[in-house]
Amino acid sequence: MNGKLPYEVPTEMREFAEKSVEQARKAFDGFIGAAQKAVDTAQGSAETARVSAQDVTRKAMGYAESNIAAAFDLAQKLVRAKDLTEVMRYQADYLRAQMAALQTQLKDMGSAAQETATKAAEDTVKATRVK
Repeated sequence: MNGKLPYEVPTEMREFAEKSVEQARKAFDGFIGAAQKAVDTAQGSAETARVSAQDVTRKAMGYAESNIAAAFDLAQKLVRAKDLTEVMRYQADYLRAQMAALQTQLKDMGSAAQETATKAAEDTVKATRVK
């Protein structure tokens, strides 16, 4: 005899251990799946934010371009004005037009920000739903 005791596990204990390992594996797989889903959601949200930021930047650049063009147009009119009354009329027209443009621009930017926030929230809700 080699002095070693035989290693015997009762059948019930072996079955219990196998089931426990199987359950632990399933639980771990579920955890990993949820973690991967969370990473995908974060990446999706980051991509949504990136695209939205690009859109907002493009809009802002377009607004800046329009506003600067309007200022140059005003400057050109002021240079060509024949009297103070004409200068005042051009200035008043410019201010009215710029206030209307600013109002439209702010409304548009606010809508874009709201759409981005809504989309990000919807993406997060979809990603966190248990299937």
